[in-house]
Amino acid sequence: MKRLVKRYLIDAMGSMALGLFASLLIGTIFGAIGMIPHLEIFATIGNFAKAMAGPAMGVAIAYSLGAHPLVMFSAAAVGYAANAEGGAGGPFAVFLIAIIAVEIGMLVSKKTKIDIIVTPFVTIFVGGILSVFIAPYIGIGVGYISKFIGWAAMQAPFVTGVIVSVVIGMVLTLPISSAAICHGLALTGSIAVAGSSEGLAIAGAAAVAGCCAQMVGFAVISFRENKWGGLLSQGIGTSMLQVPNIVKNPCIWLAPTLASAITGPLAVCVFDLKMYGIAINSGMGTCGLLGPIGMILGWYDKTNGYTGDVTALHWIGLILVCFILPAVLSLAFDWIFRKLKLVKDGDMKLEL
Repeated sequence: MKRLVKRYLIDAMGSMALGLFASLLIGTIFGAIGMIPHLEIFATIGNFAKAMAGPAMGVAIAYSLGAHPLVMFSAAAVGYAANAEGGAGGPFAVFLIAIIAVEIGMLVSKKTKIDIIVTPFVTIFVGGILSVFIAPYIGIGVGYISKFIGWAAMQAPFVTGVIVSVVIGMVLTLPISSAAICHGLALTGSIAVAGSSEGLAIAGAAAVAGCCAQMVGFAVISFRENKWGGLLSQGIGTSMLQVPNIVKNPCIWLAPTLASAITGPLAVCVFDLKMYGIAINSGMGTCGLLGPIGMILGWYDKTNGYTGDVTALHWIGLILVCFILPAVLSLAFDWIFRKLKLVKDGDMKLEL
């Protein structure tokens, strides 16, 4: 069971996240640059990159599973089909279908004298059939989950703020793609996403808060061990670097997680923050500053459907929730846990 969990939930999903980053994420960055006057070429390049999200995820998953070359290359077509047919649940569909197609493709790979025909035929056939008949239902299921999250956010924004912030923040630190989950669940109020709502915009803002709390939190509380290199690699890179240390001492995870439980509801209940940017940014935190940037772009790009006024409270809230409060709260909680001997010097040391 441990081997299967590592193979599929850690290795495969971790690689899928890299594929998503190398396509949809980098395309989003290019798109943001392309909004600057006279730099529209970046938006064009970004659109090309975003269009390759499915194939990139499919190939990345095949690579993580140690697939033979023909299986790996065929996974590009499988990823494209699953992502296209999966709708709102595209990344989840790619994850499940690509794994099945690749594993079956590996059963026939290099087993016949006409491998160049048999292997891609079997891999793409299996992936194509599953994409046509299964992926749409995955999309429908994800749509129901998204609607429930949006409904819950409108009924009890405080509770939703806590839960979404903590859960998505913890997912960001784990070797799982928080960006893919936010993208799959459509955690944005953008009208470009089918089924979007103000409730999902609230949930997206809570997710941003939770992810920022993890990254900034770990960056500042481990500064004594990792100095500036650790501050930057975790603060604008990823808090996932701390996973080996969390395995050794789970208590080091308490400070940033408790911070996220506070910043999430503050974001949605006090500062009225809402995410109308691209859903993937909801799960990015301060990685390349894409969480805050995504929220800002959503405010000012009226094609996304945001109709509210951007006030000083929004800007103050964004700065506090994404940067200042995660640092202050995490340091305070970490001080308490160090006094209680639950955390000690060296527990968060990184091999940079």
